[in-house]
Amino acid sequence: MKRVLPLLMVLLAPCVAAAEDFPADRIVAAATGDWDRDGNTDLALIARPAEGSDEDNAVFIYLANPGESRLALKVSAPNKISGNLTMFGQEPTVAALANGSIKLTSQNSSIGRDRWSQSLTLAYRGGRFIVAGYTYSSYDTLDNDNTRACDLNVLTGKGTANGKPITTAGAQIAYEDWSDEIGRKACGFGSQ
Repeated sequence: MKRVLPLLMVLLAPCVAAAEDFPADRIVAAATGDWDRDGNTDLALIARPAEGSDEDNAVFIYLANPGESRLALKVSAPNKISGNLTMFGQEPTVAALANGSIKLTSQNSSIGRDRWSQSLTLAYRGGRFIVAGYTYSSYDTLDNDNTRACDLNVLTGKGTANGKPITTAGAQIAYEDWSDEIGRKACGFGSQ
């Protein structure tokens, strides 16, 4: 983390100057990696909504311009990932994966009887960020038989839900167009 913060400050400087509405003071999580595999360091951020808003957190993804020390905004997805920083167990996270993908995780592991965790794996393909993977699990703290688990490769449409193989139509869905209902439906969970 100590290495990431100075790098984050250097990477963010051009972005803050170039985008008047960039919510730099609202960043809750960040990860760097090489999303487009060009050898330059790219950036993914989760930012909380404006004070008093009832929206979910936003996701911003930047790619470094080759040969320049500046980042270009490629994804601006407001109201996209749930999470709460004032309550332990509800923080959203972003992580860089070894294969160059981005992992976005939301959760509720602390409030109420319905506990859940959801992760999306984003991959850069064809000039856009697409949802490559969807993972979801949940359990009821009062009913041990009320559990769900799904791991789906969105690109191939193959995965497992509650320990059984599932197959659905594979798709390349841009992150901006993704909704959690797509993953739940593919897993056979319906709406929640």
